[in-house]
Amino acid sequence: MQLPAFRNFCGVKVTNEQLDEIKEIVTLFPSLSRTELASTICELFSWKRPTGKLKTVEALQYLEVLEDWSIVKLPESQASRQKGTGEHVVTTEQSDAGEAIEGNLKDISPIRLERITTKEQRQLFYEYVERYHYLGYQRPFGAQIRYFVRAEGAGDAIIGCLQFSSPAWRMTPRDQYIDWNDEVRVKNLQKIVNNSRFLILPWVKVKNLASKILSLSAKIVAKDWEDTYKYTPVLLETLVDPAYDYSGTCYRAANWIHVGTTVGRGRMDKLSRKFGDAPKEIFLYPLTTDFKERLLD
Repeated sequence: MQLPAFRNFCGVKVTNEQLDEIKEIVTLFPSLSRTELASTICELFSWKRPTGKLKTVEALQYLEVLEDWSIVKLPESQASRQKGTGEHVVTTEQSDAGEAIEGNLKDISPIRLERITTKEQRQLFYEYVERYHYLGYQRPFGAQIRYFVRAEGAGDAIIGCLQFSSPAWRMTPRDQYIDWNDEVRVKNLQKIVNNSRFLILPWVKVKNLASKILSLSAKIVAKDWEDTYKYTPVLLETLVDPAYDYSGTCYRAANWIHVGTTVGRGRMDKLSRKFGDAPKEIFLYPLTTDFKERLLD
């Protein structure tokens, strides 16, 4: 059976022998969780990041793709989740609504992005997103970086949340815009980062704030990503859901490029069956002038 794109894992060619070993591991160890299987396979093939950490999350995604193609049969997910790939988040009073923040952008400036690094920060981020984002909190796929948005002119209050994570596996309008074929896409996919959550807290009503936040994030996310994962993204992507009356105005104002609409499939085919198939608008933001050349290299 030919596996054109799926013979590649993060730019590494997957051989027939490796595929056979993957199938054997999944078959012989049905009691292992999906994550344990992914880690075992990473150990076996030395699928690691430049930092030396295993590419467990990417391997888990790869296993799920193989399952979609009926190459392996994975055990049932053991995670207790809600809202799709999310996990149960207990909200507390720390995420209760704050005092209203209104006025002009200059009134609450400067705006800054605070990188989330501690357990306490992550918990607050989960609560805000679960409570106030229309999708709730969902565990992101692959690599991830999160930020609080703070307004120094409003007492350094937290006014929003941003999350960047691994890109969508396949989106036809994006891939056509780049002029990717499957082989090059799999090789260079990690050079794209997905803005998977963007939340301005509902008690914050400030004109032009959203586009300002997006502009700030585009200036720092590539450096933070490189510092964390040892490779530099050259393109940002996001999906906007018109079913929730979102038109992508703030992305357009921040010079993101609208390249088309999804065909109603999820981040991966398997996920679309779980989370619905409403088409979404695709926006891209180049981080370098030669982003296409780098993505086609």
